Amino acid sequence: MTIHAMSPNALTDSLADPQIQAFATGFPVLLLHAGATLLLLLAGAALYALLSPWKEIVQIRNGNAAACVSFSGVLIGLAAPLAVSLAVSTSTAEILLWGAIATVIQLLAFRVVDLLLTGLPQRVKEGDTPAAVLLASGRLAVALILAAALTG
Repeated sequence: MTIHAMSPNALTDSLADPQIQAFATGFPVLLLHAGATLLLLLAGAALYALLSPWKEIVQIRNGNAAACVSFSGVLIGLAAPLAVSLAVSTSTAEILLWGAIATVIQLLAFRVVDLLLTGLPQRVKEGDTPAAVLLASGRLAVALILAAALTG
């Protein structure tokens, strides 16, 4: 077995490798951009939970599976346009701007879906899982259209 001694410049040379440099500059940006997007997701979900007259979080804590399906549609519905915003933006400021706009539009769209699908939110509150699936699907459909619109 041969043991090779590492030359003094080997460590310096490996740190100068373009791939290592790309990681060193890109990883903090990845964390910043993902963190900003996750913050928008949490803010949007919290805002929805606070403003929702159906209080899905309370219902979920009480074991209402239909409310869980409905709120899952909210989370994924918020995440889809935020993910696209993250993908098409070039700076943290742009992510925050377009992400905030997408979140507000999506929250308004959720209200429109709730109004158009009259009676479904009440049925979700009563534990009607098929109603929750339809409600979540409506929210996701609107989210996908908004996500596509963000791509320009």
